[in-house]
Amino acid sequence: MEALIPVINKLQDVFNTVGADAIQLPQIVVVGAQSSGKSSVLESLVGRSFLPRGTGIVTRRPLVLQLVYTTRDDNQYRSAETGTLDLDEWAQFLHKKEIYTDFDRVRREVDEETARIAGHNKGVSNDPIRLRIYSDKVVNLTVVDLPGLTKVPVGEQPEDIEMQIRDMVLSYIGNPNSIILAVSPANMDMAVSESLKLAKEVDPDGRRTLAVITKLDLMDAGTDAIDILCGRVIPVKLGIIGVVNRSQQDIIDNKSINDSLRDEAAFLQRKYPTLANRNGTPYLAKTLNRLLMHHIRDCLPELKTRVTMMMSQFQTLLNSYGDDVKDKAQTLLQIITKFNAAYCSTIEGTARNIETTELCGGARICYIFHETFGRTLDSIHPLAGLTQMDILTAIRNATGPRPALFVPEVSFELLVKRQIRRLEEPSLRCIELVHEEMQRIIQFCGTEVQQEMLRFPKLHEKIVDVVTQLLRRRLPPTNAMIENLVAVELAYINTKHPDFIRDASMVSNITNEEEKARNIPVRRAHEYDMRDQPKSSNSTAPVAPPCRKLKSLRLLLREWGLKLRKWFGVFRITSKNMTRYQPDQQYGRMPPNDLMIVGNSKEAANSNWFSSLIAGPRPEANAPSKEMSRESSPNTTPTHQKPVNLLPEVPIQQTRKLTERETKDCEVIERLIKSYFYIVRKSIQDMVPKAVMHFLVNYVKDNLQSELVKHLYRTDEIDSFLSESPEIALRRKEAAEMLKALQNANVIIGEIRETHMW
Repeated sequence: MEALIPVINKLQDVFNTVGADAIQLPQIVVVGAQSSGKSSVLESLVGRSFLPRGTGIVTRRPLVLQLVYTTRDDNQYRSAETGTLDLDEWAQFLHKKEIYTDFDRVRREVDEETARIAGHNKGVSNDPIRLRIYSDKVVNLTVVDLPGLTKVPVGEQPEDIEMQIRDMVLSYIGNPNSIILAVSPANMDMAVSESLKLAKEVDPDGRRTLAVITKLDLMDAGTDAIDILCGRVIPVKLGIIGVVNRSQQDIIDNKSINDSLRDEAAFLQRKYPTLANRNGTPYLAKTLNRLLMHHIRDCLPELKTRVTMMMSQFQTLLNSYGDDVKDKAQTLLQIITKFNAAYCSTIEGTARNIETTELCGGARICYIFHETFGRTLDSIHPLAGLTQMDILTAIRNATGPRPALFVPEVSFELLVKRQIRRLEEPSLRCIELVHEEMQRIIQFCGTEVQQEMLRFPKLHEKIVDVVTQLLRRRLPPTNAMIENLVAVELAYINTKHPDFIRDASMVSNITNEEEKARNIPVRRAHEYDMRDQPKSSNSTAPVAPPCRKLKSLRLLLREWGLKLRKWFGVFRITSKNMTRYQPDQQYGRMPPNDLMIVGNSKEAANSNWFSSLIAGPRPEANAPSKEMSRESSPNTTPTHQKPVNLLPEVPIQQTRKLTERETKDCEVIERLIKSYFYIVRKSIQDMVPKAVMHFLVNYVKDNLQSELVKHLYRTDEIDSFLSESPEIALRRKEAAEMLKALQNANVIIGEIRETHMW
């Protein structure tokens, strides 16, 4: 199982080259407050003094330390090229190829590398320093030393230094494959330990937390750490180990690590004899090695699965970025063909990557035709915008000066054309919606084409421009066709349409039935003759001659005229004795009292009795009016007068109750308009989608590739179109490096045999 730690070290080297944090490798993370003795613990584990020491914050960048156990006989890590064949121990930084045998130089390199990134005045950085130490005095470990937790910013540290270091620590210990080494000084109460508090946040069960108590020799006189080391104060599942660090004076005096370890063992035997064998730096190193190996064994199956899955993902990503362009003309034609195929398949619904969250392409065009456009036409009422007064006005205007016995056909045509024109606007709006969707299809024409478009932005812009121009050129002929469809319906109102004939005959039948229901007798001329003839029992009596009929009718009319003369004193109407009148402005008719009738001739009574019926009774018929006396006076000088206006002003259309005849005529027109409008609407609803498909959709599908070739396949512009985006080139390079690292990691993990894990 010792072979597992070098495997993890190799994996770290592989992924460190690409700077990838996606693979969470098992490692030990050292967490503690500032000046709690973290660096001293690491130096004790290595057996060498190689870390910067001092007061205040010293560790300002994460240090990833890999300890590799190697002997002189082990040639796995030694080579003649690097000069390590005869070395007992050496160090090597990942950012340098140089081999370090002097650990003081290692300390200086750590200081210089820290200052290069974090500055010279207490600044911190999240960029780690990676160091590997080969020795026969260490155990295989991978340890991460983090900056100490602090509260108050000093030097060039920002005001939020506490949160920066806290977030940095959480990013490392939040890795579920890491072991948390929580360091706390013995001369501080563990109840206020920041390291244990952070460890409990990410590892509430304590399954991967090991506590280390430093500075056991600095506790107050009369106190000890037995309760703490036995876990009676704060229990930790992986255990609590106490160590004794070198003091600052020991560092100044260059006290060696070996002397420090001997003093530590003596102190533990003297102060804690019962716990001496379970505390101290050597026991800590063995414990960490054991924990790390078991932890790696538990994490390895999941790690292998993770590496395999990421290999597949990055291979797909790299394929999507495409290979380097060799033949640009061929590549351009391939992209044009791919785009045309993807565009047409999106319209036809045969694309491989079908959208599942929303309608797009041909499905959306179908929705526009049958849902949006169809429902809009269905919502247009045949009589929308028409009132009964509008219909009645149209009927009266169509009759001219003659009263109409029947409903004029011209009024029906006039009104139905007005309603048919309402279908043009939604039809044109349907074209706009389809045009917008076809423009939108450019963004949904396949993942492969989209990657090519992102790879070559100038080519993408040109393709979008060509498709947009093609769609824009097809709009005028499509609009003209739709306008012609409506104009064709307006040009000829086909009242002989099979569907319309049935409705028209139905209206005629209803009208006839209404006339019959009224039962109005029509008296004919022979009925008057039969009434004037004396009744006879002989049915074969001769019929009176025509002259007799006229004579009887004259006698009847004369009798009526004598009676009316007695009642109203009717006289002859002449142009001289007729007064001017003002028409009734409210009803548009002549008031009876404004018409003056004068005269004293008996013949007038017999010949003009019908005029008296029009004029009506006049209370002061015998009293001459002022105008009549003025005209009859011989001394009056004739003056120029305006011509007499016998017609009222044109009445203003007002809402009124229609007569029975007017209501019947309006109902007839309404029924006919509804019937014919439904026929035209059905035709428009069927023809508009067909016209749009023919003039716009199918035309674009058939001519798209030729248009793209015509505008794009130009020798002088191919290089410009296929100039790759720098961002895509960088992404492809990163994906290729990551894929290579994952492949190497897969090979390394595959070398582990089952026997290595037990």
